[in-house]
Amino acid sequence: MADQKPQNQINIELSEEMAEGTYSNLAVITHSHAEFIVDFIKMLPGIPKAKVKSRIILTPQHAKRLLRALQDNISKFESMHGSIKEPEGMDPMPFNLGGPTAQA
Repeated sequence: MADQKPQNQINIELSEEMAEGTYSNLAVITHSHAEFIVDFIKMLPGIPKAKVKSRIILTPQHAKRLLRALQDNISKFESMHGSIKEPEGMDPMPFNLGGPTAQA
């Protein structure tokens, strides 16, 4: 009996390549009646074109669970590290990522 796994335990495999992660500083979220689509994008300063690095498709129920999990984790983060500050008047689509302006 001691060798049995608990019923609710999930064995998740993470490859070395996936463990490296993919950087994203912009997410675009769209939805239909049946799914939420989250495109993770990497924008670079001074470059007006960006590529989707990863697309995740979720059911509405899973999107809501993700929202709750993010809220919970942000709350825990802020209780340990202080409030996450957002710049005042921040554009929701940050095409200027605060980097230096290019000069010739």
